[in-house]
Order: sequence, then structure tokens, then C-alpha cells
Amino acid sequence: MELTPKQIIELHGFNNLTKSLSFNMYDICYTKSKEEREAYLNYIDEQYNADRLTKILTNVTEMIGANILSVAKQDYVPQGASVTILVSEGPVDESPVEAFEESPGPIPGSVIAQLDKSHITVHTYPESHPDEGISTFRADIDVSTCGEISPLKALNYLIHSFETDVMTIDYKVRGFTRDVTGHKLFIDHEINSIQNYIPDDVQELYDMIDVNVYQENIFHTKCKLKQFDLNNYLFKHTKSDLSEEEQVIITKKLKEEMDEIFYGKNMIH
Repeated sequence: MELTPKQIIELHGFNNLTKSLSFNMYDICYTKSKEEREAYLNYIDEQYNADRLTKILTNVTEMIGANILSVAKQDYVPQGASVTILVSEGPVDESPVEAFEESPGPIPGSVIAQLDKSHITVHTYPESHPDEGISTFRADIDVSTCGEISPLKALNYLIHSFETDVMTIDYKVRGFTRDVTGHKLFIDHEINSIQNYIPDDVQELYDMIDVNVYQENIFHTKCKLKQFDLNNYLFKHTKSDLSEEEQVIITKKLKEEMDEIFYGKNMIH
């Protein structure tokens, strides 16, 4: 069934379509020594601790029109955090709810928010190259909703919530719902690219590639920051601390890292 943007669909029962948004961001940094790598990991752990991740998930939940029922969070030693948020699509009962109750999460460095028959998860992955001085922080955010609420509403906010050099975004509509005549609907909104939901000013900052499978309602977009300023990639250093030769070598390493993540394969150096 072809749907027009303002068409209202009368359904037979609950909207059973599952809309899943996967947002993966990468922050890339040059860490000159073992001490700098450890300091970078500590910095990331502080920047994206359970409190901040909880705030991000709370805002995402509100943006997509869901309601928070309860929150549990846990920071880990030496690093990592987990948060679980239970929410519902319908109105929240006004009876007291103990929010921000501490509880162990599923794995270190992850966040899970559960919606009514839906969920939001965040996992963080800091890592570093053993020899090249490159450290990379990755965060995976998955927002899966069931019903009328759409995870795409939170995409712009997620992009601005992290320091993103490279990002990959996947969106898929699964399952089906029925209209009152019993006719199956495998999607209930128009979309031909995830870029439709990324503001123009953000798109101007990135080189972007789409890989879409329209007949399967699968959409994929990957983005790499266009402008490169070495000062933005040096941890506790500036370009003035480096010789011209060092600047060239480090720039090459950083750009190769970004390209390999963007294209999803190892490059011939």
C-alpha cells in the first residue's frame, strides 16, 4: 500500500511494526604514550559515565514520546557503566517510582532502556592500537520501538550528544500490522534515506554514503567528518608541540584510521 505523508491509517488492534535505529559513533584520538592512552580512557570513562548516559537515554525516551517508569544505573571499576530504564508508550501512573535505583547492568560500558515491548541500549567500546598510538572510542546506541513512536525523532539529538568523527546509522522496519480490513502494512511512513532525518547543517559537515534495500525496508547511511584539524585529535598536545615531520606522520595515521572505519575494511598503507 502506498502511503501519503498525511494519510491516517485505521488499524485493527495494536500497531505491531517494530522500528529499529542503530547509531554507531566513533571518536578517534592520537595518544603518544601508554600513559596518555590510560589518561584518554579515564577521560572517556568520566565523559560517558552512568549519569551522563542516563541523561542521554532519558532525553531520547522523551523525544520519541515514551514514558519513563524507573531507572537503574551502575558505574564500574576501573571503567565502564550500565544503565537500565524501564518506560512505557502510554501514560505513566502517578504512584511513586524509585528512580535512579542502583543495580548491576548486563555488561560494563553499556546502557539498556526498556520500552513497552521495545528497548534502548547503549554499549561503549574504548580501545587502542598497540603500536601506532591511535585510540578509538566507539558507542553503539540501538533504539527499537513498537507502535506509533519512532526512534528517528531522536537521531539529530544523538548525533550532537557525542564527539563524532565517523558514524554509521542503520534503520529497519520489521514485522507487519493490519488495517481494519485485515490488509497487512509492512511500513507505516515514507522514507527513502536516513539522510531525510539528518538536518542540512549536519550533512554539510560529513561525507555520506547510502546503502539501502528499499523492498526490505532496510536503510543504511555512513558518515565521515570532512574537515580535519590535527589539534582536535591530539590528546593533551597541540600541533606546536610536534615537528612538521611528526605532524605529517600522525595526520596520515589518523586519516587512515578514519577511512578504514568509514569503509569497513583495512587499507593498504
